[in-house]
Amino acid sequence: MKQEKMTKFIKTEDADRKWYVVDATDKILGRLASEIAKIIRGKNKPIFTPNTDTGDFVIVLNADKVKLTGKRENQKVYIRHSGYPGGIKTESFSEVKTKHPERIVEHAVRGMLPKTRLGKQLIKKLKVYVGNEHPHTAQKPEILSL
Repeated sequence: MKQEKMTKFIKTEDADRKWYVVDATDKILGRLASEIAKIIRGKNKPIFTPNTDTGDFVIVLNADKVKLTGKRENQKVYIRHSGYPGGIKTESFSEVKTKHPERIVEHAVRGMLPKTRLGKQLIKKLKVYVGNEHPHTAQKPEILSL
């Protein structure tokens, strides 16, 4: 008799959530963001299900000390649009780094997550801080070296 293989789909409630802390000091932005996106999405777990949230929470510290390779620090531009005619806004990497350095990591990770309702739910599991401290000590996060 032929045995059929069944794909197991896990529910969001059954996923074992963990908290991880990542230090972004002298890390390359894209490589850091891709590893964080994998953990938030849950792709590092054997129970990964593409249509459910099975990932873990990630806390990023020292977001202002992240690096870019080559000439990207001078060339990278962040663009957004207000929705009105002529409402395009551009900011250079150095401007964003001085005003809101946490947005650099958030923007990079958001671009690597799905552009659906699931992606909007997953990005809430990313916590980015400029300093070396965070308010999530009650969750007992594990240190993750990437």
